[in-house]
Amino acid sequence: MDLQGITSLRVLMFPWLAYGHISPYLNIAKKLIDKDFYIYLCSTPINLNLIKQKIPQNYSLSIDLVELHLPKLPELPPIYHTTNGLPPHLISALRIAFNMSKPEFSKILQKIKPDLLIYDMLPPWAEEVATLSHNVPAVMLLTSGAAAFSHVLHSHKNSSIEFPFPALYLSKIEQQQFQVIMEQATKEKDHEDKLLHPLLAEIGNSKRIILMSTSKAIEAKYIDYITELSHWKVVPTGYPIQDHDPMNIQDDDDDLIDWLGTKNERSTVFVSFGSEYLLSKEDFEEIAFGLELSQVNFIWVVRFHKEEEAILERVLPKDFLEKIGDRGKVVDGWVPQQRILNHSSIGGFVSHCGWNSVMESIEFSVPIIAMPMHIDQPINARLMVELGAAVEIVKDEEGKIGRQEVAQVIRGVICEKNGESLRKKVRHISENFKSVRGEEMDAAVEVIIKICKNSQSVKNVT
Repeated sequence: MDLQGITSLRVLMFPWLAYGHISPYLNIAKKLIDKDFYIYLCSTPINLNLIKQKIPQNYSLSIDLVELHLPKLPELPPIYHTTNGLPPHLISALRIAFNMSKPEFSKILQKIKPDLLIYDMLPPWAEEVATLSHNVPAVMLLTSGAAAFSHVLHSHKNSSIEFPFPALYLSKIEQQQFQVIMEQATKEKDHEDKLLHPLLAEIGNSKRIILMSTSKAIEAKYIDYITELSHWKVVPTGYPIQDHDPMNIQDDDDDLIDWLGTKNERSTVFVSFGSEYLLSKEDFEEIAFGLELSQVNFIWVVRFHKEEEAILERVLPKDFLEKIGDRGKVVDGWVPQQRILNHSSIGGFVSHCGWNSVMESIEFSVPIIAMPMHIDQPINARLMVELGAAVEIVKDEEGKIGRQEVAQVIRGVICEKNGESLRKKVRHISENFKSVRGEEMDAAVEVIIKICKNSQSVKNVT
């Protein structure tokens, strides 16, 4: 389809209230703007305050940030209208409040009257509100990888049959955790509170189109397996990396980058477990001691619940910062992850294997030292190991990590020949990944334009 001459198609984007979900939507929004789309991005005010800082000036006139005000719940003040730093016991309250915002979101649709809604897996009612109440076409953009999602579909449809990709195994503890998630996703009485309803009910019974933040360069067989199970058309969008806007670079960022500049090439690990998962005290200590024992340079990003007023010196092992000296940096809060991963001093990424982090490691050719925690992360980690771009820190039978294992794996990646072979492999994967990105994004844009135009034709006829 000719992309020229098509202007001002208006798309409303509605991601789940996690920055790990919002970020891929924002990245794709910018690519749509490059094709003359106008974007409305809907989220809670606390999320939008962060997003404003991430929009480069050359895109700011084509993205309208739309506030979604959640109903007031006594245990959930506006500062908690995001998963970032949300205490685990409030996740359920956030989902309840999000579902209660359905009438508010309907008003937003009525006011904007977009040509298309691009929505997330949560909330499950977004498509219904758009298509049935407002005659607005809707398409889902999944921010997870195809391997993890194919595992979910397989477990729902073919639970009595082994998953046909043995490299993507789950340990006994991980399997138990996964079963709990699947039960929550499919067995709750109120369908609006189910994580995957009505998606799982449609497996094999519809011809829906799903956009997915992945690439055939790394997940072709898993994309094909999703289609085999569901009969859905899966359209990979590639993974457009956020452009760096010099106006958004902070002095603290420069301090970290300057510090990296004093280290030898590929001599440093970046340690981060995302914005949502918070380490247990035991894991926190084992990682700290592991970093100390490794004798490797590091930047370690630590996070705490918003309701906690943690002081680093009090939560780290005694005299940790003094023992580490200039070999490491421990940072509480946000850091410029992409700038760090793209630095020549970084030789490995100790990661929880959230999907955004996995894709960024490929983008910047940094091998992963995998320490998956929950949900899709174990599958993502084993995908990267299967690709030859990661090595996993092995946990014991109780799912606990040990400092000696942490130190040994980190040293293996940074100081031994195995690390260089990993870096060579991930560079090759990155080249393949980037070579098809433009083609995949253009194909996804064509699909979006076709949906919009088909809807306009139907509206004109009626």
